[in-house]
Amino acid sequence: MKAVILAGGEGTRLRPLTCLNPKPMLPFLNKPFMYNFISWLKFYGLKDIILSTCYLPDIFLKYFGDGKSIGVKLTCITENSPLGTCGAVKNVEKYLDGSSFMVFNGDILTSLNLKDMISFHRQKNADITISLTPVEDPTSYGLVPVDGKQRVKEFLEKPKQEEIKTNLINAGTYIIEPHIMDLVPKGKKYSFERELLPDALSRGYKIFGFVSGSYWLDVGTPEKYLLAHHDMLERKVNFKFPYRETFQNIYVGKGTKFSKENFVSGPVLVGEGTVIKKGAKILPLTVIGKNCSIFSGCEISRSVVFDNCKIHKNCHIANSIISKNVTIGENVKVSDMSIIGDNSTIGNDNILKNGIRININSKIDAEQIIF
Repeated sequence: MKAVILAGGEGTRLRPLTCLNPKPMLPFLNKPFMYNFISWLKFYGLKDIILSTCYLPDIFLKYFGDGKSIGVKLTCITENSPLGTCGAVKNVEKYLDGSSFMVFNGDILTSLNLKDMISFHRQKNADITISLTPVEDPTSYGLVPVDGKQRVKEFLEKPKQEEIKTNLINAGTYIIEPHIMDLVPKGKKYSFERELLPDALSRGYKIFGFVSGSYWLDVGTPEKYLLAHHDMLERKVNFKFPYRETFQNIYVGKGTKFSKENFVSGPVLVGEGTVIKKGAKILPLTVIGKNCSIFSGCEISRSVVFDNCKIHKNCHIANSIISKNVTIGENVKVSDMSIIGDNSTIGNDNILKNGIRININSKIDAEQIIF
């Protein structure tokens, strides 16, 4: 069975992290999210993959090529303009060989058992199978009530409180029989959620919901991006760490310079070639990228620091995200879901908090921000 991954979005909720990086190529434990996503598909035997891109497509192609280096056949197709979730699949229809196929939203972190979902789809002789997951607050999602046989009864897009009939939401993974694509207009922006699925249901096609309590997270906001890291570090979702376990629950890449005293306890992950000076503290739920320099007196906790960053003396970073090639001067405090964009320089004695976002290529002089 072939797989289509939808990876064309601009990731606007994650800016400035996505100004220079497509959302699916942001690092997750120091590997692009899409690398981990493809590895998950490969584990279930899905090795013929079509990647539908639109925003910054060359970055995908440069990293993955034709997929041979990671053991899959990867076909990258770029939309000339955004076609929506379903229009993007119509755009790659000719690569699907007229067979049943799977569709994945490329910004979902999940431990969904794809083997079980495929078996369910075949057992039900379904035209479409949708992965469904329960959530505590269903008002922000599309709800999908099902009957006792798990056949979909209706679709409710982001309902009001009084309209809520279920806590099952569309979890962004589909199995689709090829004849369903005849319902989709070619070359037009078209949505699974608001157009194809309700239309197919109204026409009497058999649509079933595969209900799973597996881990599921939409990583499309800074809060969820950081939460995904914390959950992976805490093994709430199955994930192969890229480095060996140097100390208990502390994973360090090759060529990194550090001492045991730099770590209080895990989980922590530090990339290759990074230098952590004496007196610096890397606290739990922290990920440090490759080729970074962390100077003495620094304390970093519950944060993600991308590659090639320099964090000078006596900085405190908590619950925040530092993008690539950032230099932070001495005595800087960064906290409360703050973000610093790529290639930025933060001068000494600044205080960045309350979710402030520093744009890419910024230069902040000393003592300029006490937010």
